[in-house]
Amino acid sequence: MLLIQLNLGFIHNPLIEIVLRTVAVYVFMIIAIRVFGKKELAQLSVIDLVFILLISNSVQNAMVGPDTSLDGGLVAAGALFLVNYTLKQILYRSKKISSFIQGESLLLIYEGVVNSANCEKAEITIQELEAAVREHGARDIQRVDLAVLEVDGNISVISEDYQTKSKVSHPRKHKFKGRLNQN
Repeated sequence: MLLIQLNLGFIHNPLIEIVLRTVAVYVFMIIAIRVFGKKELAQLSVIDLVFILLISNSVQNAMVGPDTSLDGGLVAAGALFLVNYTLKQILYRSKKISSFIQGESLLLIYEGVVNSANCEKAEITIQELEAAVREHGARDIQRVDLAVLEVDGNISVISEDYQTKSKVSHPRKHKFKGRLNQN
């Protein structure tokens, strides 16, 4: 059973049809990722990698249809770049739309105490949270001052261990201007 039928027969330019198909697939993928959760993006497993490869292969024909020419592929890629750039500009300019599409960051740990409600909301188990804490160099959850599930799916962790290490002053060259900055 076909849930959505996009009839683009009225469009007589095949390249415009490719653009419209590509934008429709892009919007669908954004909605699907938003519905199925952001933590899946940052914590990529073998299963997730296979899933992404299969999704990209399955939607290719939906974007270009029967056109397998170089022109068709380039038009689809160009449409993806354009719609992605446009969406990023909209998200940058509108906090309300950004929050709606990307969601909000969630506080997972504060001063060594796990926020169970937010972990449940994000579908993060204690084992996953402990692994993220260890990846950031903290020995255990009790030593974590702050852990946040960011909108991109990454978990940011600030711990006592990090604070101890960060108190050492290191001169650093500024990335863009070449000057030395003192901490």
